Amino acid sequence: MAPWYDYVEKFAGVSGSMEGLAHLPDGRYLPPMELNIAEKDVAARIKKQYKDRHMIIGRVANLTAPLQARTQCQYRNRCWEGCPFGGYFSTQSSTLPSATATGNLTVRPWSIVTKINYDKNTKKATGVEVLDAETNKTYEFHSKILFLNASTLNSAWVLMNSATDIWPDGLGSSSGELGHNIMDHHYMLGAQGIIEGFEDKNTYGRRANGFYITRFANLYGDKRDFLRGYGYQGSASREGWSREVAELNIGGDFKEALTEPGAWSIGATGFGEILPYHDNKITLNKTVKDKWGLPVLTMDAGLKDNELKMRKDIIKELVAMFDAAGVKNVTTWDKDYNIGQGIHEMGSARMGNDPKTSVLNAHNQVWDALNVFVTDGAAMTSSACQNPSLTYMALTARAADYAVSELKKGNI
Repeated sequence: MAPWYDYVEKFAGVSGSMEGLAHLPDGRYLPPMELNIAEKDVAARIKKQYKDRHMIIGRVANLTAPLQARTQCQYRNRCWEGCPFGGYFSTQSSTLPSATATGNLTVRPWSIVTKINYDKNTKKATGVEVLDAETNKTYEFHSKILFLNASTLNSAWVLMNSATDIWPDGLGSSSGELGHNIMDHHYMLGAQGIIEGFEDKNTYGRRANGFYITRFANLYGDKRDFLRGYGYQGSASREGWSREVAELNIGGDFKEALTEPGAWSIGATGFGEILPYHDNKITLNKTVKDKWGLPVLTMDAGLKDNELKMRKDIIKELVAMFDAAGVKNVTTWDKDYNIGQGIHEMGSARMGNDPKTSVLNAHNQVWDALNVFVTDGAAMTSSACQNPSLTYMALTARAADYAVSELKKGNI
């Protein structure tokens, strides 16, 4: 996989620091953004107290140098709205322009893929059936290969809805694993506090990034009462004028006070791994239909004892690190969590080496129809604790290269 991580990192433009950590491998990165002065102080204090813990600048798909036709990040922190500069990697700024440039792209909006058509004589998919969301007309599109990347839950939905007389539970269901092993990253808990000693320091611009504290639990001899681990994402900043509510006070002194930045604060939230439990699953609901008459998904998945123990550890260790770093008035929060809230769903069509225990093979091909490739989060067999999208991209590039090779050989 390493060459394909390099490939997509160079295409997307990932900025980050080189840390030499086996559990968080380095990549082909653009220059990193910087921790601010308060974060640097906290990172140094954590490092002094804990030799195996690392607080680094986040690795993100924000350009710190021009790449292709895209200019670098303008530090506006409006990534979620789409970046007109292309400084943040997105479909609009990167993949669609590249695909359009090939001259082979057709974009058909308002199209709901309802099922994959399958020929049991050739044991291959022949194409897809599409419902037009505006006209309710049905169309068929034919192709030699299919890449199904509708996101973890919807990719499984398409496979499940592609039922045949051979596989009543859907295409790819012969192993009994389709729709099972649902994972995400549990979070919505953490800690925050006040940093003293930097009242004469300020930051400028809107850095579209924060810090990352790498995993340390259950590594290098460390043993916990749960399996696997977690990391933290957070940032430090000075409070602005919004620290006060104008309606609660009046007068010139009050207005003048709000022209000065407030105290430095720091906060972080943990992102923990969820184990791939077979009984964390999704199924087609045969009785509840959507507006187009299609069955909806029913989810039966949640955190178990391992994750609940991990959540207690996430808060305990973060508080300990903040205390060691001299953070004052530390408070914690845990807002509970339901699978899907982390928006890192994974595992509904897991990869594997045995068709009896997996939906996809090592090249992301559906065992039951080798000309169908699934390369999104559905393919994941474990969740780790890092953001998973880069892995989806690497799997996709790798599978596309393999598909072209197999097509040329006449194997699919």
